Amino acid sequence: MRTTIEELYQSAIIEQDRSPRNCRRLDAPSHRAEGRNPMCGDEVAVELQLDGDGRITDIGFQGSGCAISRASASMMTSALQGKTTAEARELFDRFHALMTGGKVEPGQLGKLVVFGGVAEFPMRVKCATLAWHAMRTALSHEP
Repeated sequence: MRTTIEELYQSAIIEQDRSPRNCRRLDAPSHRAEGRNPMCGDEVAVELQLDGDGRITDIGFQGSGCAISRASASMMTSALQGKTTAEARELFDRFHALMTGGKVEPGQLGKLVVFGGVAEFPMRVKCATLAWHAMRTALSHEP
Protein backbone atom coordinates (compact mmCIF):
# COMPACT_ATOMS: atom_id res chain seq x y z
CA MET A 1 0.00 0.00 0.00
CA ARG A 2 1.39 3.40 -1.00
CA THR A 3 1.30 6.35 1.34
CA THR A 4 0.08 9.52 -0.30
CA ILE A 5 1.53 12.94 0.47
CA GLU A 6 -1.82 13.83 2.05
CA GLU A 7 -1.55 10.87 4.44
CA LEU A 8 2.04 11.80 5.28
CA TYR A 9 0.95 15.40 5.86
CA GLN A 10 -1.93 14.36 8.10
CA SER A 11 0.13 11.92 10.16
CA ALA A 12 2.96 14.44 10.65
CA ILE A 13 0.55 17.17 11.73
CA ILE A 14 -1.33 14.87 14.10
CA GLU A 15 1.87 13.48 15.64
CA GLN A 16 3.39 16.93 16.19
CA ASP A 17 0.13 18.28 17.62
CA ARG A 18 -0.21 15.38 20.07
CA SER A 19 3.44 15.46 21.16
CA PRO A 20 4.80 18.92 20.37
CA ARG A 21 8.52 19.50 20.70
CA ASN A 22 9.82 22.47 22.70
CA CYS A 23 6.37 23.46 23.99
CA ARG A 24 7.67 25.22 27.10
CA ARG A 25 8.82 28.52 28.55
CA LEU A 26 12.54 29.23 28.64
CA ASP A 27 14.20 30.12 31.93
CA ALA A 28 15.90 33.24 30.59
CA PRO A 29 15.01 34.04 26.97
CA SER A 30 17.07 36.72 25.27
CA HIS A 31 14.28 37.30 22.72
CA ARG A 32 10.50 36.88 22.84
CA ALA A 33 7.45 37.73 20.75
CA GLU A 34 3.79 36.85 20.64
CA GLY A 35 1.44 36.27 17.76
CA ARG A 36 -2.30 35.98 17.46
CA ASN A 37 -4.59 34.99 14.62
CA PRO A 38 -7.86 36.83 15.27
CA MET A 39 -9.61 34.84 12.53
CA CYS A 40 -9.46 31.58 14.47
CA GLY A 41 -8.15 32.52 17.91
CA ASP A 42 -4.74 30.81 17.65
CA GLU A 43 -2.18 32.39 20.00
CA VAL A 44 1.52 31.71 20.34
CA ALA A 45 4.54 33.07 22.18
CA VAL A 46 8.00 32.21 20.91
CA GLU A 47 11.07 32.53 23.11
CA LEU A 48 14.68 32.25 22.01
CA GLN A 49 18.03 32.18 23.72
CA LEU A 50 20.85 33.45 21.53
CA ASP A 51 24.54 33.17 22.24
CA GLY A 52 27.05 35.94 21.61
CA ASP A 53 27.51 34.83 18.01
CA GLY A 54 23.79 35.08 17.22
CA ARG A 55 23.17 31.33 17.28
CA ILE A 56 19.92 29.94 18.67
CA THR A 57 20.96 27.86 21.66
CA ASP A 58 17.42 27.27 22.92
CA ILE A 59 13.93 27.89 21.60
CA GLY A 60 10.46 27.23 22.92
CA PHE A 61 6.86 28.13 22.33
CA GLN A 62 3.64 28.25 24.30
CA GLY A 63 0.10 28.91 23.26
CA SER A 64 -3.12 27.46 22.08
CA GLY A 65 -4.40 26.79 18.64
CA CYS A 66 -5.36 24.30 16.00
CA ALA A 67 -3.34 21.25 15.07
CA ILE A 68 -1.67 23.00 12.13
CA SER A 69 -0.58 25.94 14.28
CA ARG A 70 0.84 23.76 17.07
CA ALA A 71 2.50 21.31 14.68
CA SER A 72 4.12 24.13 12.73
CA ALA A 73 5.45 25.74 15.93
CA SER A 74 6.79 22.39 17.09
CA MET A 75 8.56 21.60 13.84
CA MET A 76 9.84 25.17 13.54
CA THR A 77 11.51 25.04 16.94
CA SER A 78 13.20 21.74 16.09
CA ALA A 79 14.38 23.05 12.73
CA LEU A 80 15.82 26.26 14.20
CA GLN A 81 17.74 24.79 17.13
CA GLY A 82 21.43 25.61 16.63
CA LYS A 83 20.87 27.90 13.63
CA THR A 84 22.21 31.44 13.35
CA THR A 85 19.77 34.33 13.14
CA ALA A 86 20.63 34.67 9.44
CA GLU A 87 19.87 30.98 8.87
CA ALA A 88 16.61 31.34 10.83
CA ARG A 89 15.52 34.28 8.67
CA GLU A 90 16.44 32.36 5.53
CA LEU A 91 14.40 29.35 6.69
CA PHE A 92 11.50 31.71 7.43
CA ASP A 93 11.69 33.01 3.86
CA ARG A 94 11.68 29.49 2.42
CA PHE A 95 8.79 28.35 4.61
CA HIS A 96 6.82 31.49 3.81
CA ALA A 97 7.42 30.89 0.10
CA LEU A 98 6.11 27.33 0.46
CA MET A 99 2.99 28.63 2.20
CA THR A 100 2.30 31.33 -0.37
CA GLY A 101 2.91 29.33 -3.53
CA GLY A 102 6.44 30.55 -4.15
CA LYS A 103 9.27 28.48 -5.53
CA VAL A 104 11.13 26.31 -3.06
CA GLU A 105 13.89 23.99 -4.19
CA PRO A 106 13.59 20.33 -3.17
CA GLY A 107 15.47 19.60 0.02
CA GLN A 108 15.56 23.20 1.28
CA LEU A 109 12.95 22.60 3.97
CA GLY A 110 13.55 19.04 5.11
CA LYS A 111 10.59 17.70 7.10
CA LEU A 112 8.85 21.08 6.93
CA VAL A 113 7.84 20.23 3.37
CA VAL A 114 4.84 18.34 4.80
CA PHE A 115 3.17 21.74 5.19
CA GLY A 116 3.13 22.23 1.43
CA GLY A 117 -0.48 21.13 1.22
CA VAL A 118 -1.56 23.99 3.48
CA ALA A 119 -1.00 26.46 0.63
CA GLU A 120 -4.11 25.02 -1.02
CA PHE A 121 -6.19 26.34 1.90
CA PRO A 122 -5.57 30.10 2.22
CA MET A 123 -7.43 30.36 5.55
CA ARG A 124 -5.01 27.79 7.05
CA VAL A 125 -1.82 29.51 5.86
CA LYS A 126 -2.06 31.95 8.78
CA CYS A 127 -2.26 28.98 11.14
CA ALA A 128 0.91 27.44 9.72
CA THR A 129 2.88 30.70 9.65
CA LEU A 130 1.81 32.21 13.00
CA ALA A 131 4.76 30.89 15.03
CA TRP A 132 7.14 31.72 12.19
CA HIS A 133 6.07 35.36 12.17
CA ALA A 134 6.42 35.49 15.95
CA MET A 135 9.92 34.00 15.69
CA ARG A 136 10.93 36.57 13.09
CA THR A 137 9.60 39.36 15.30
CA ALA A 138 11.38 37.92 18.33
CA LEU A 139 14.70 38.02 16.51
CA SER A 140 14.39 41.79 16.27
CA HIS A 141 13.22 42.36 19.88
CA GLU A 142 14.66 41.56 23.27
CA PRO A 143 12.22 40.63 26.07
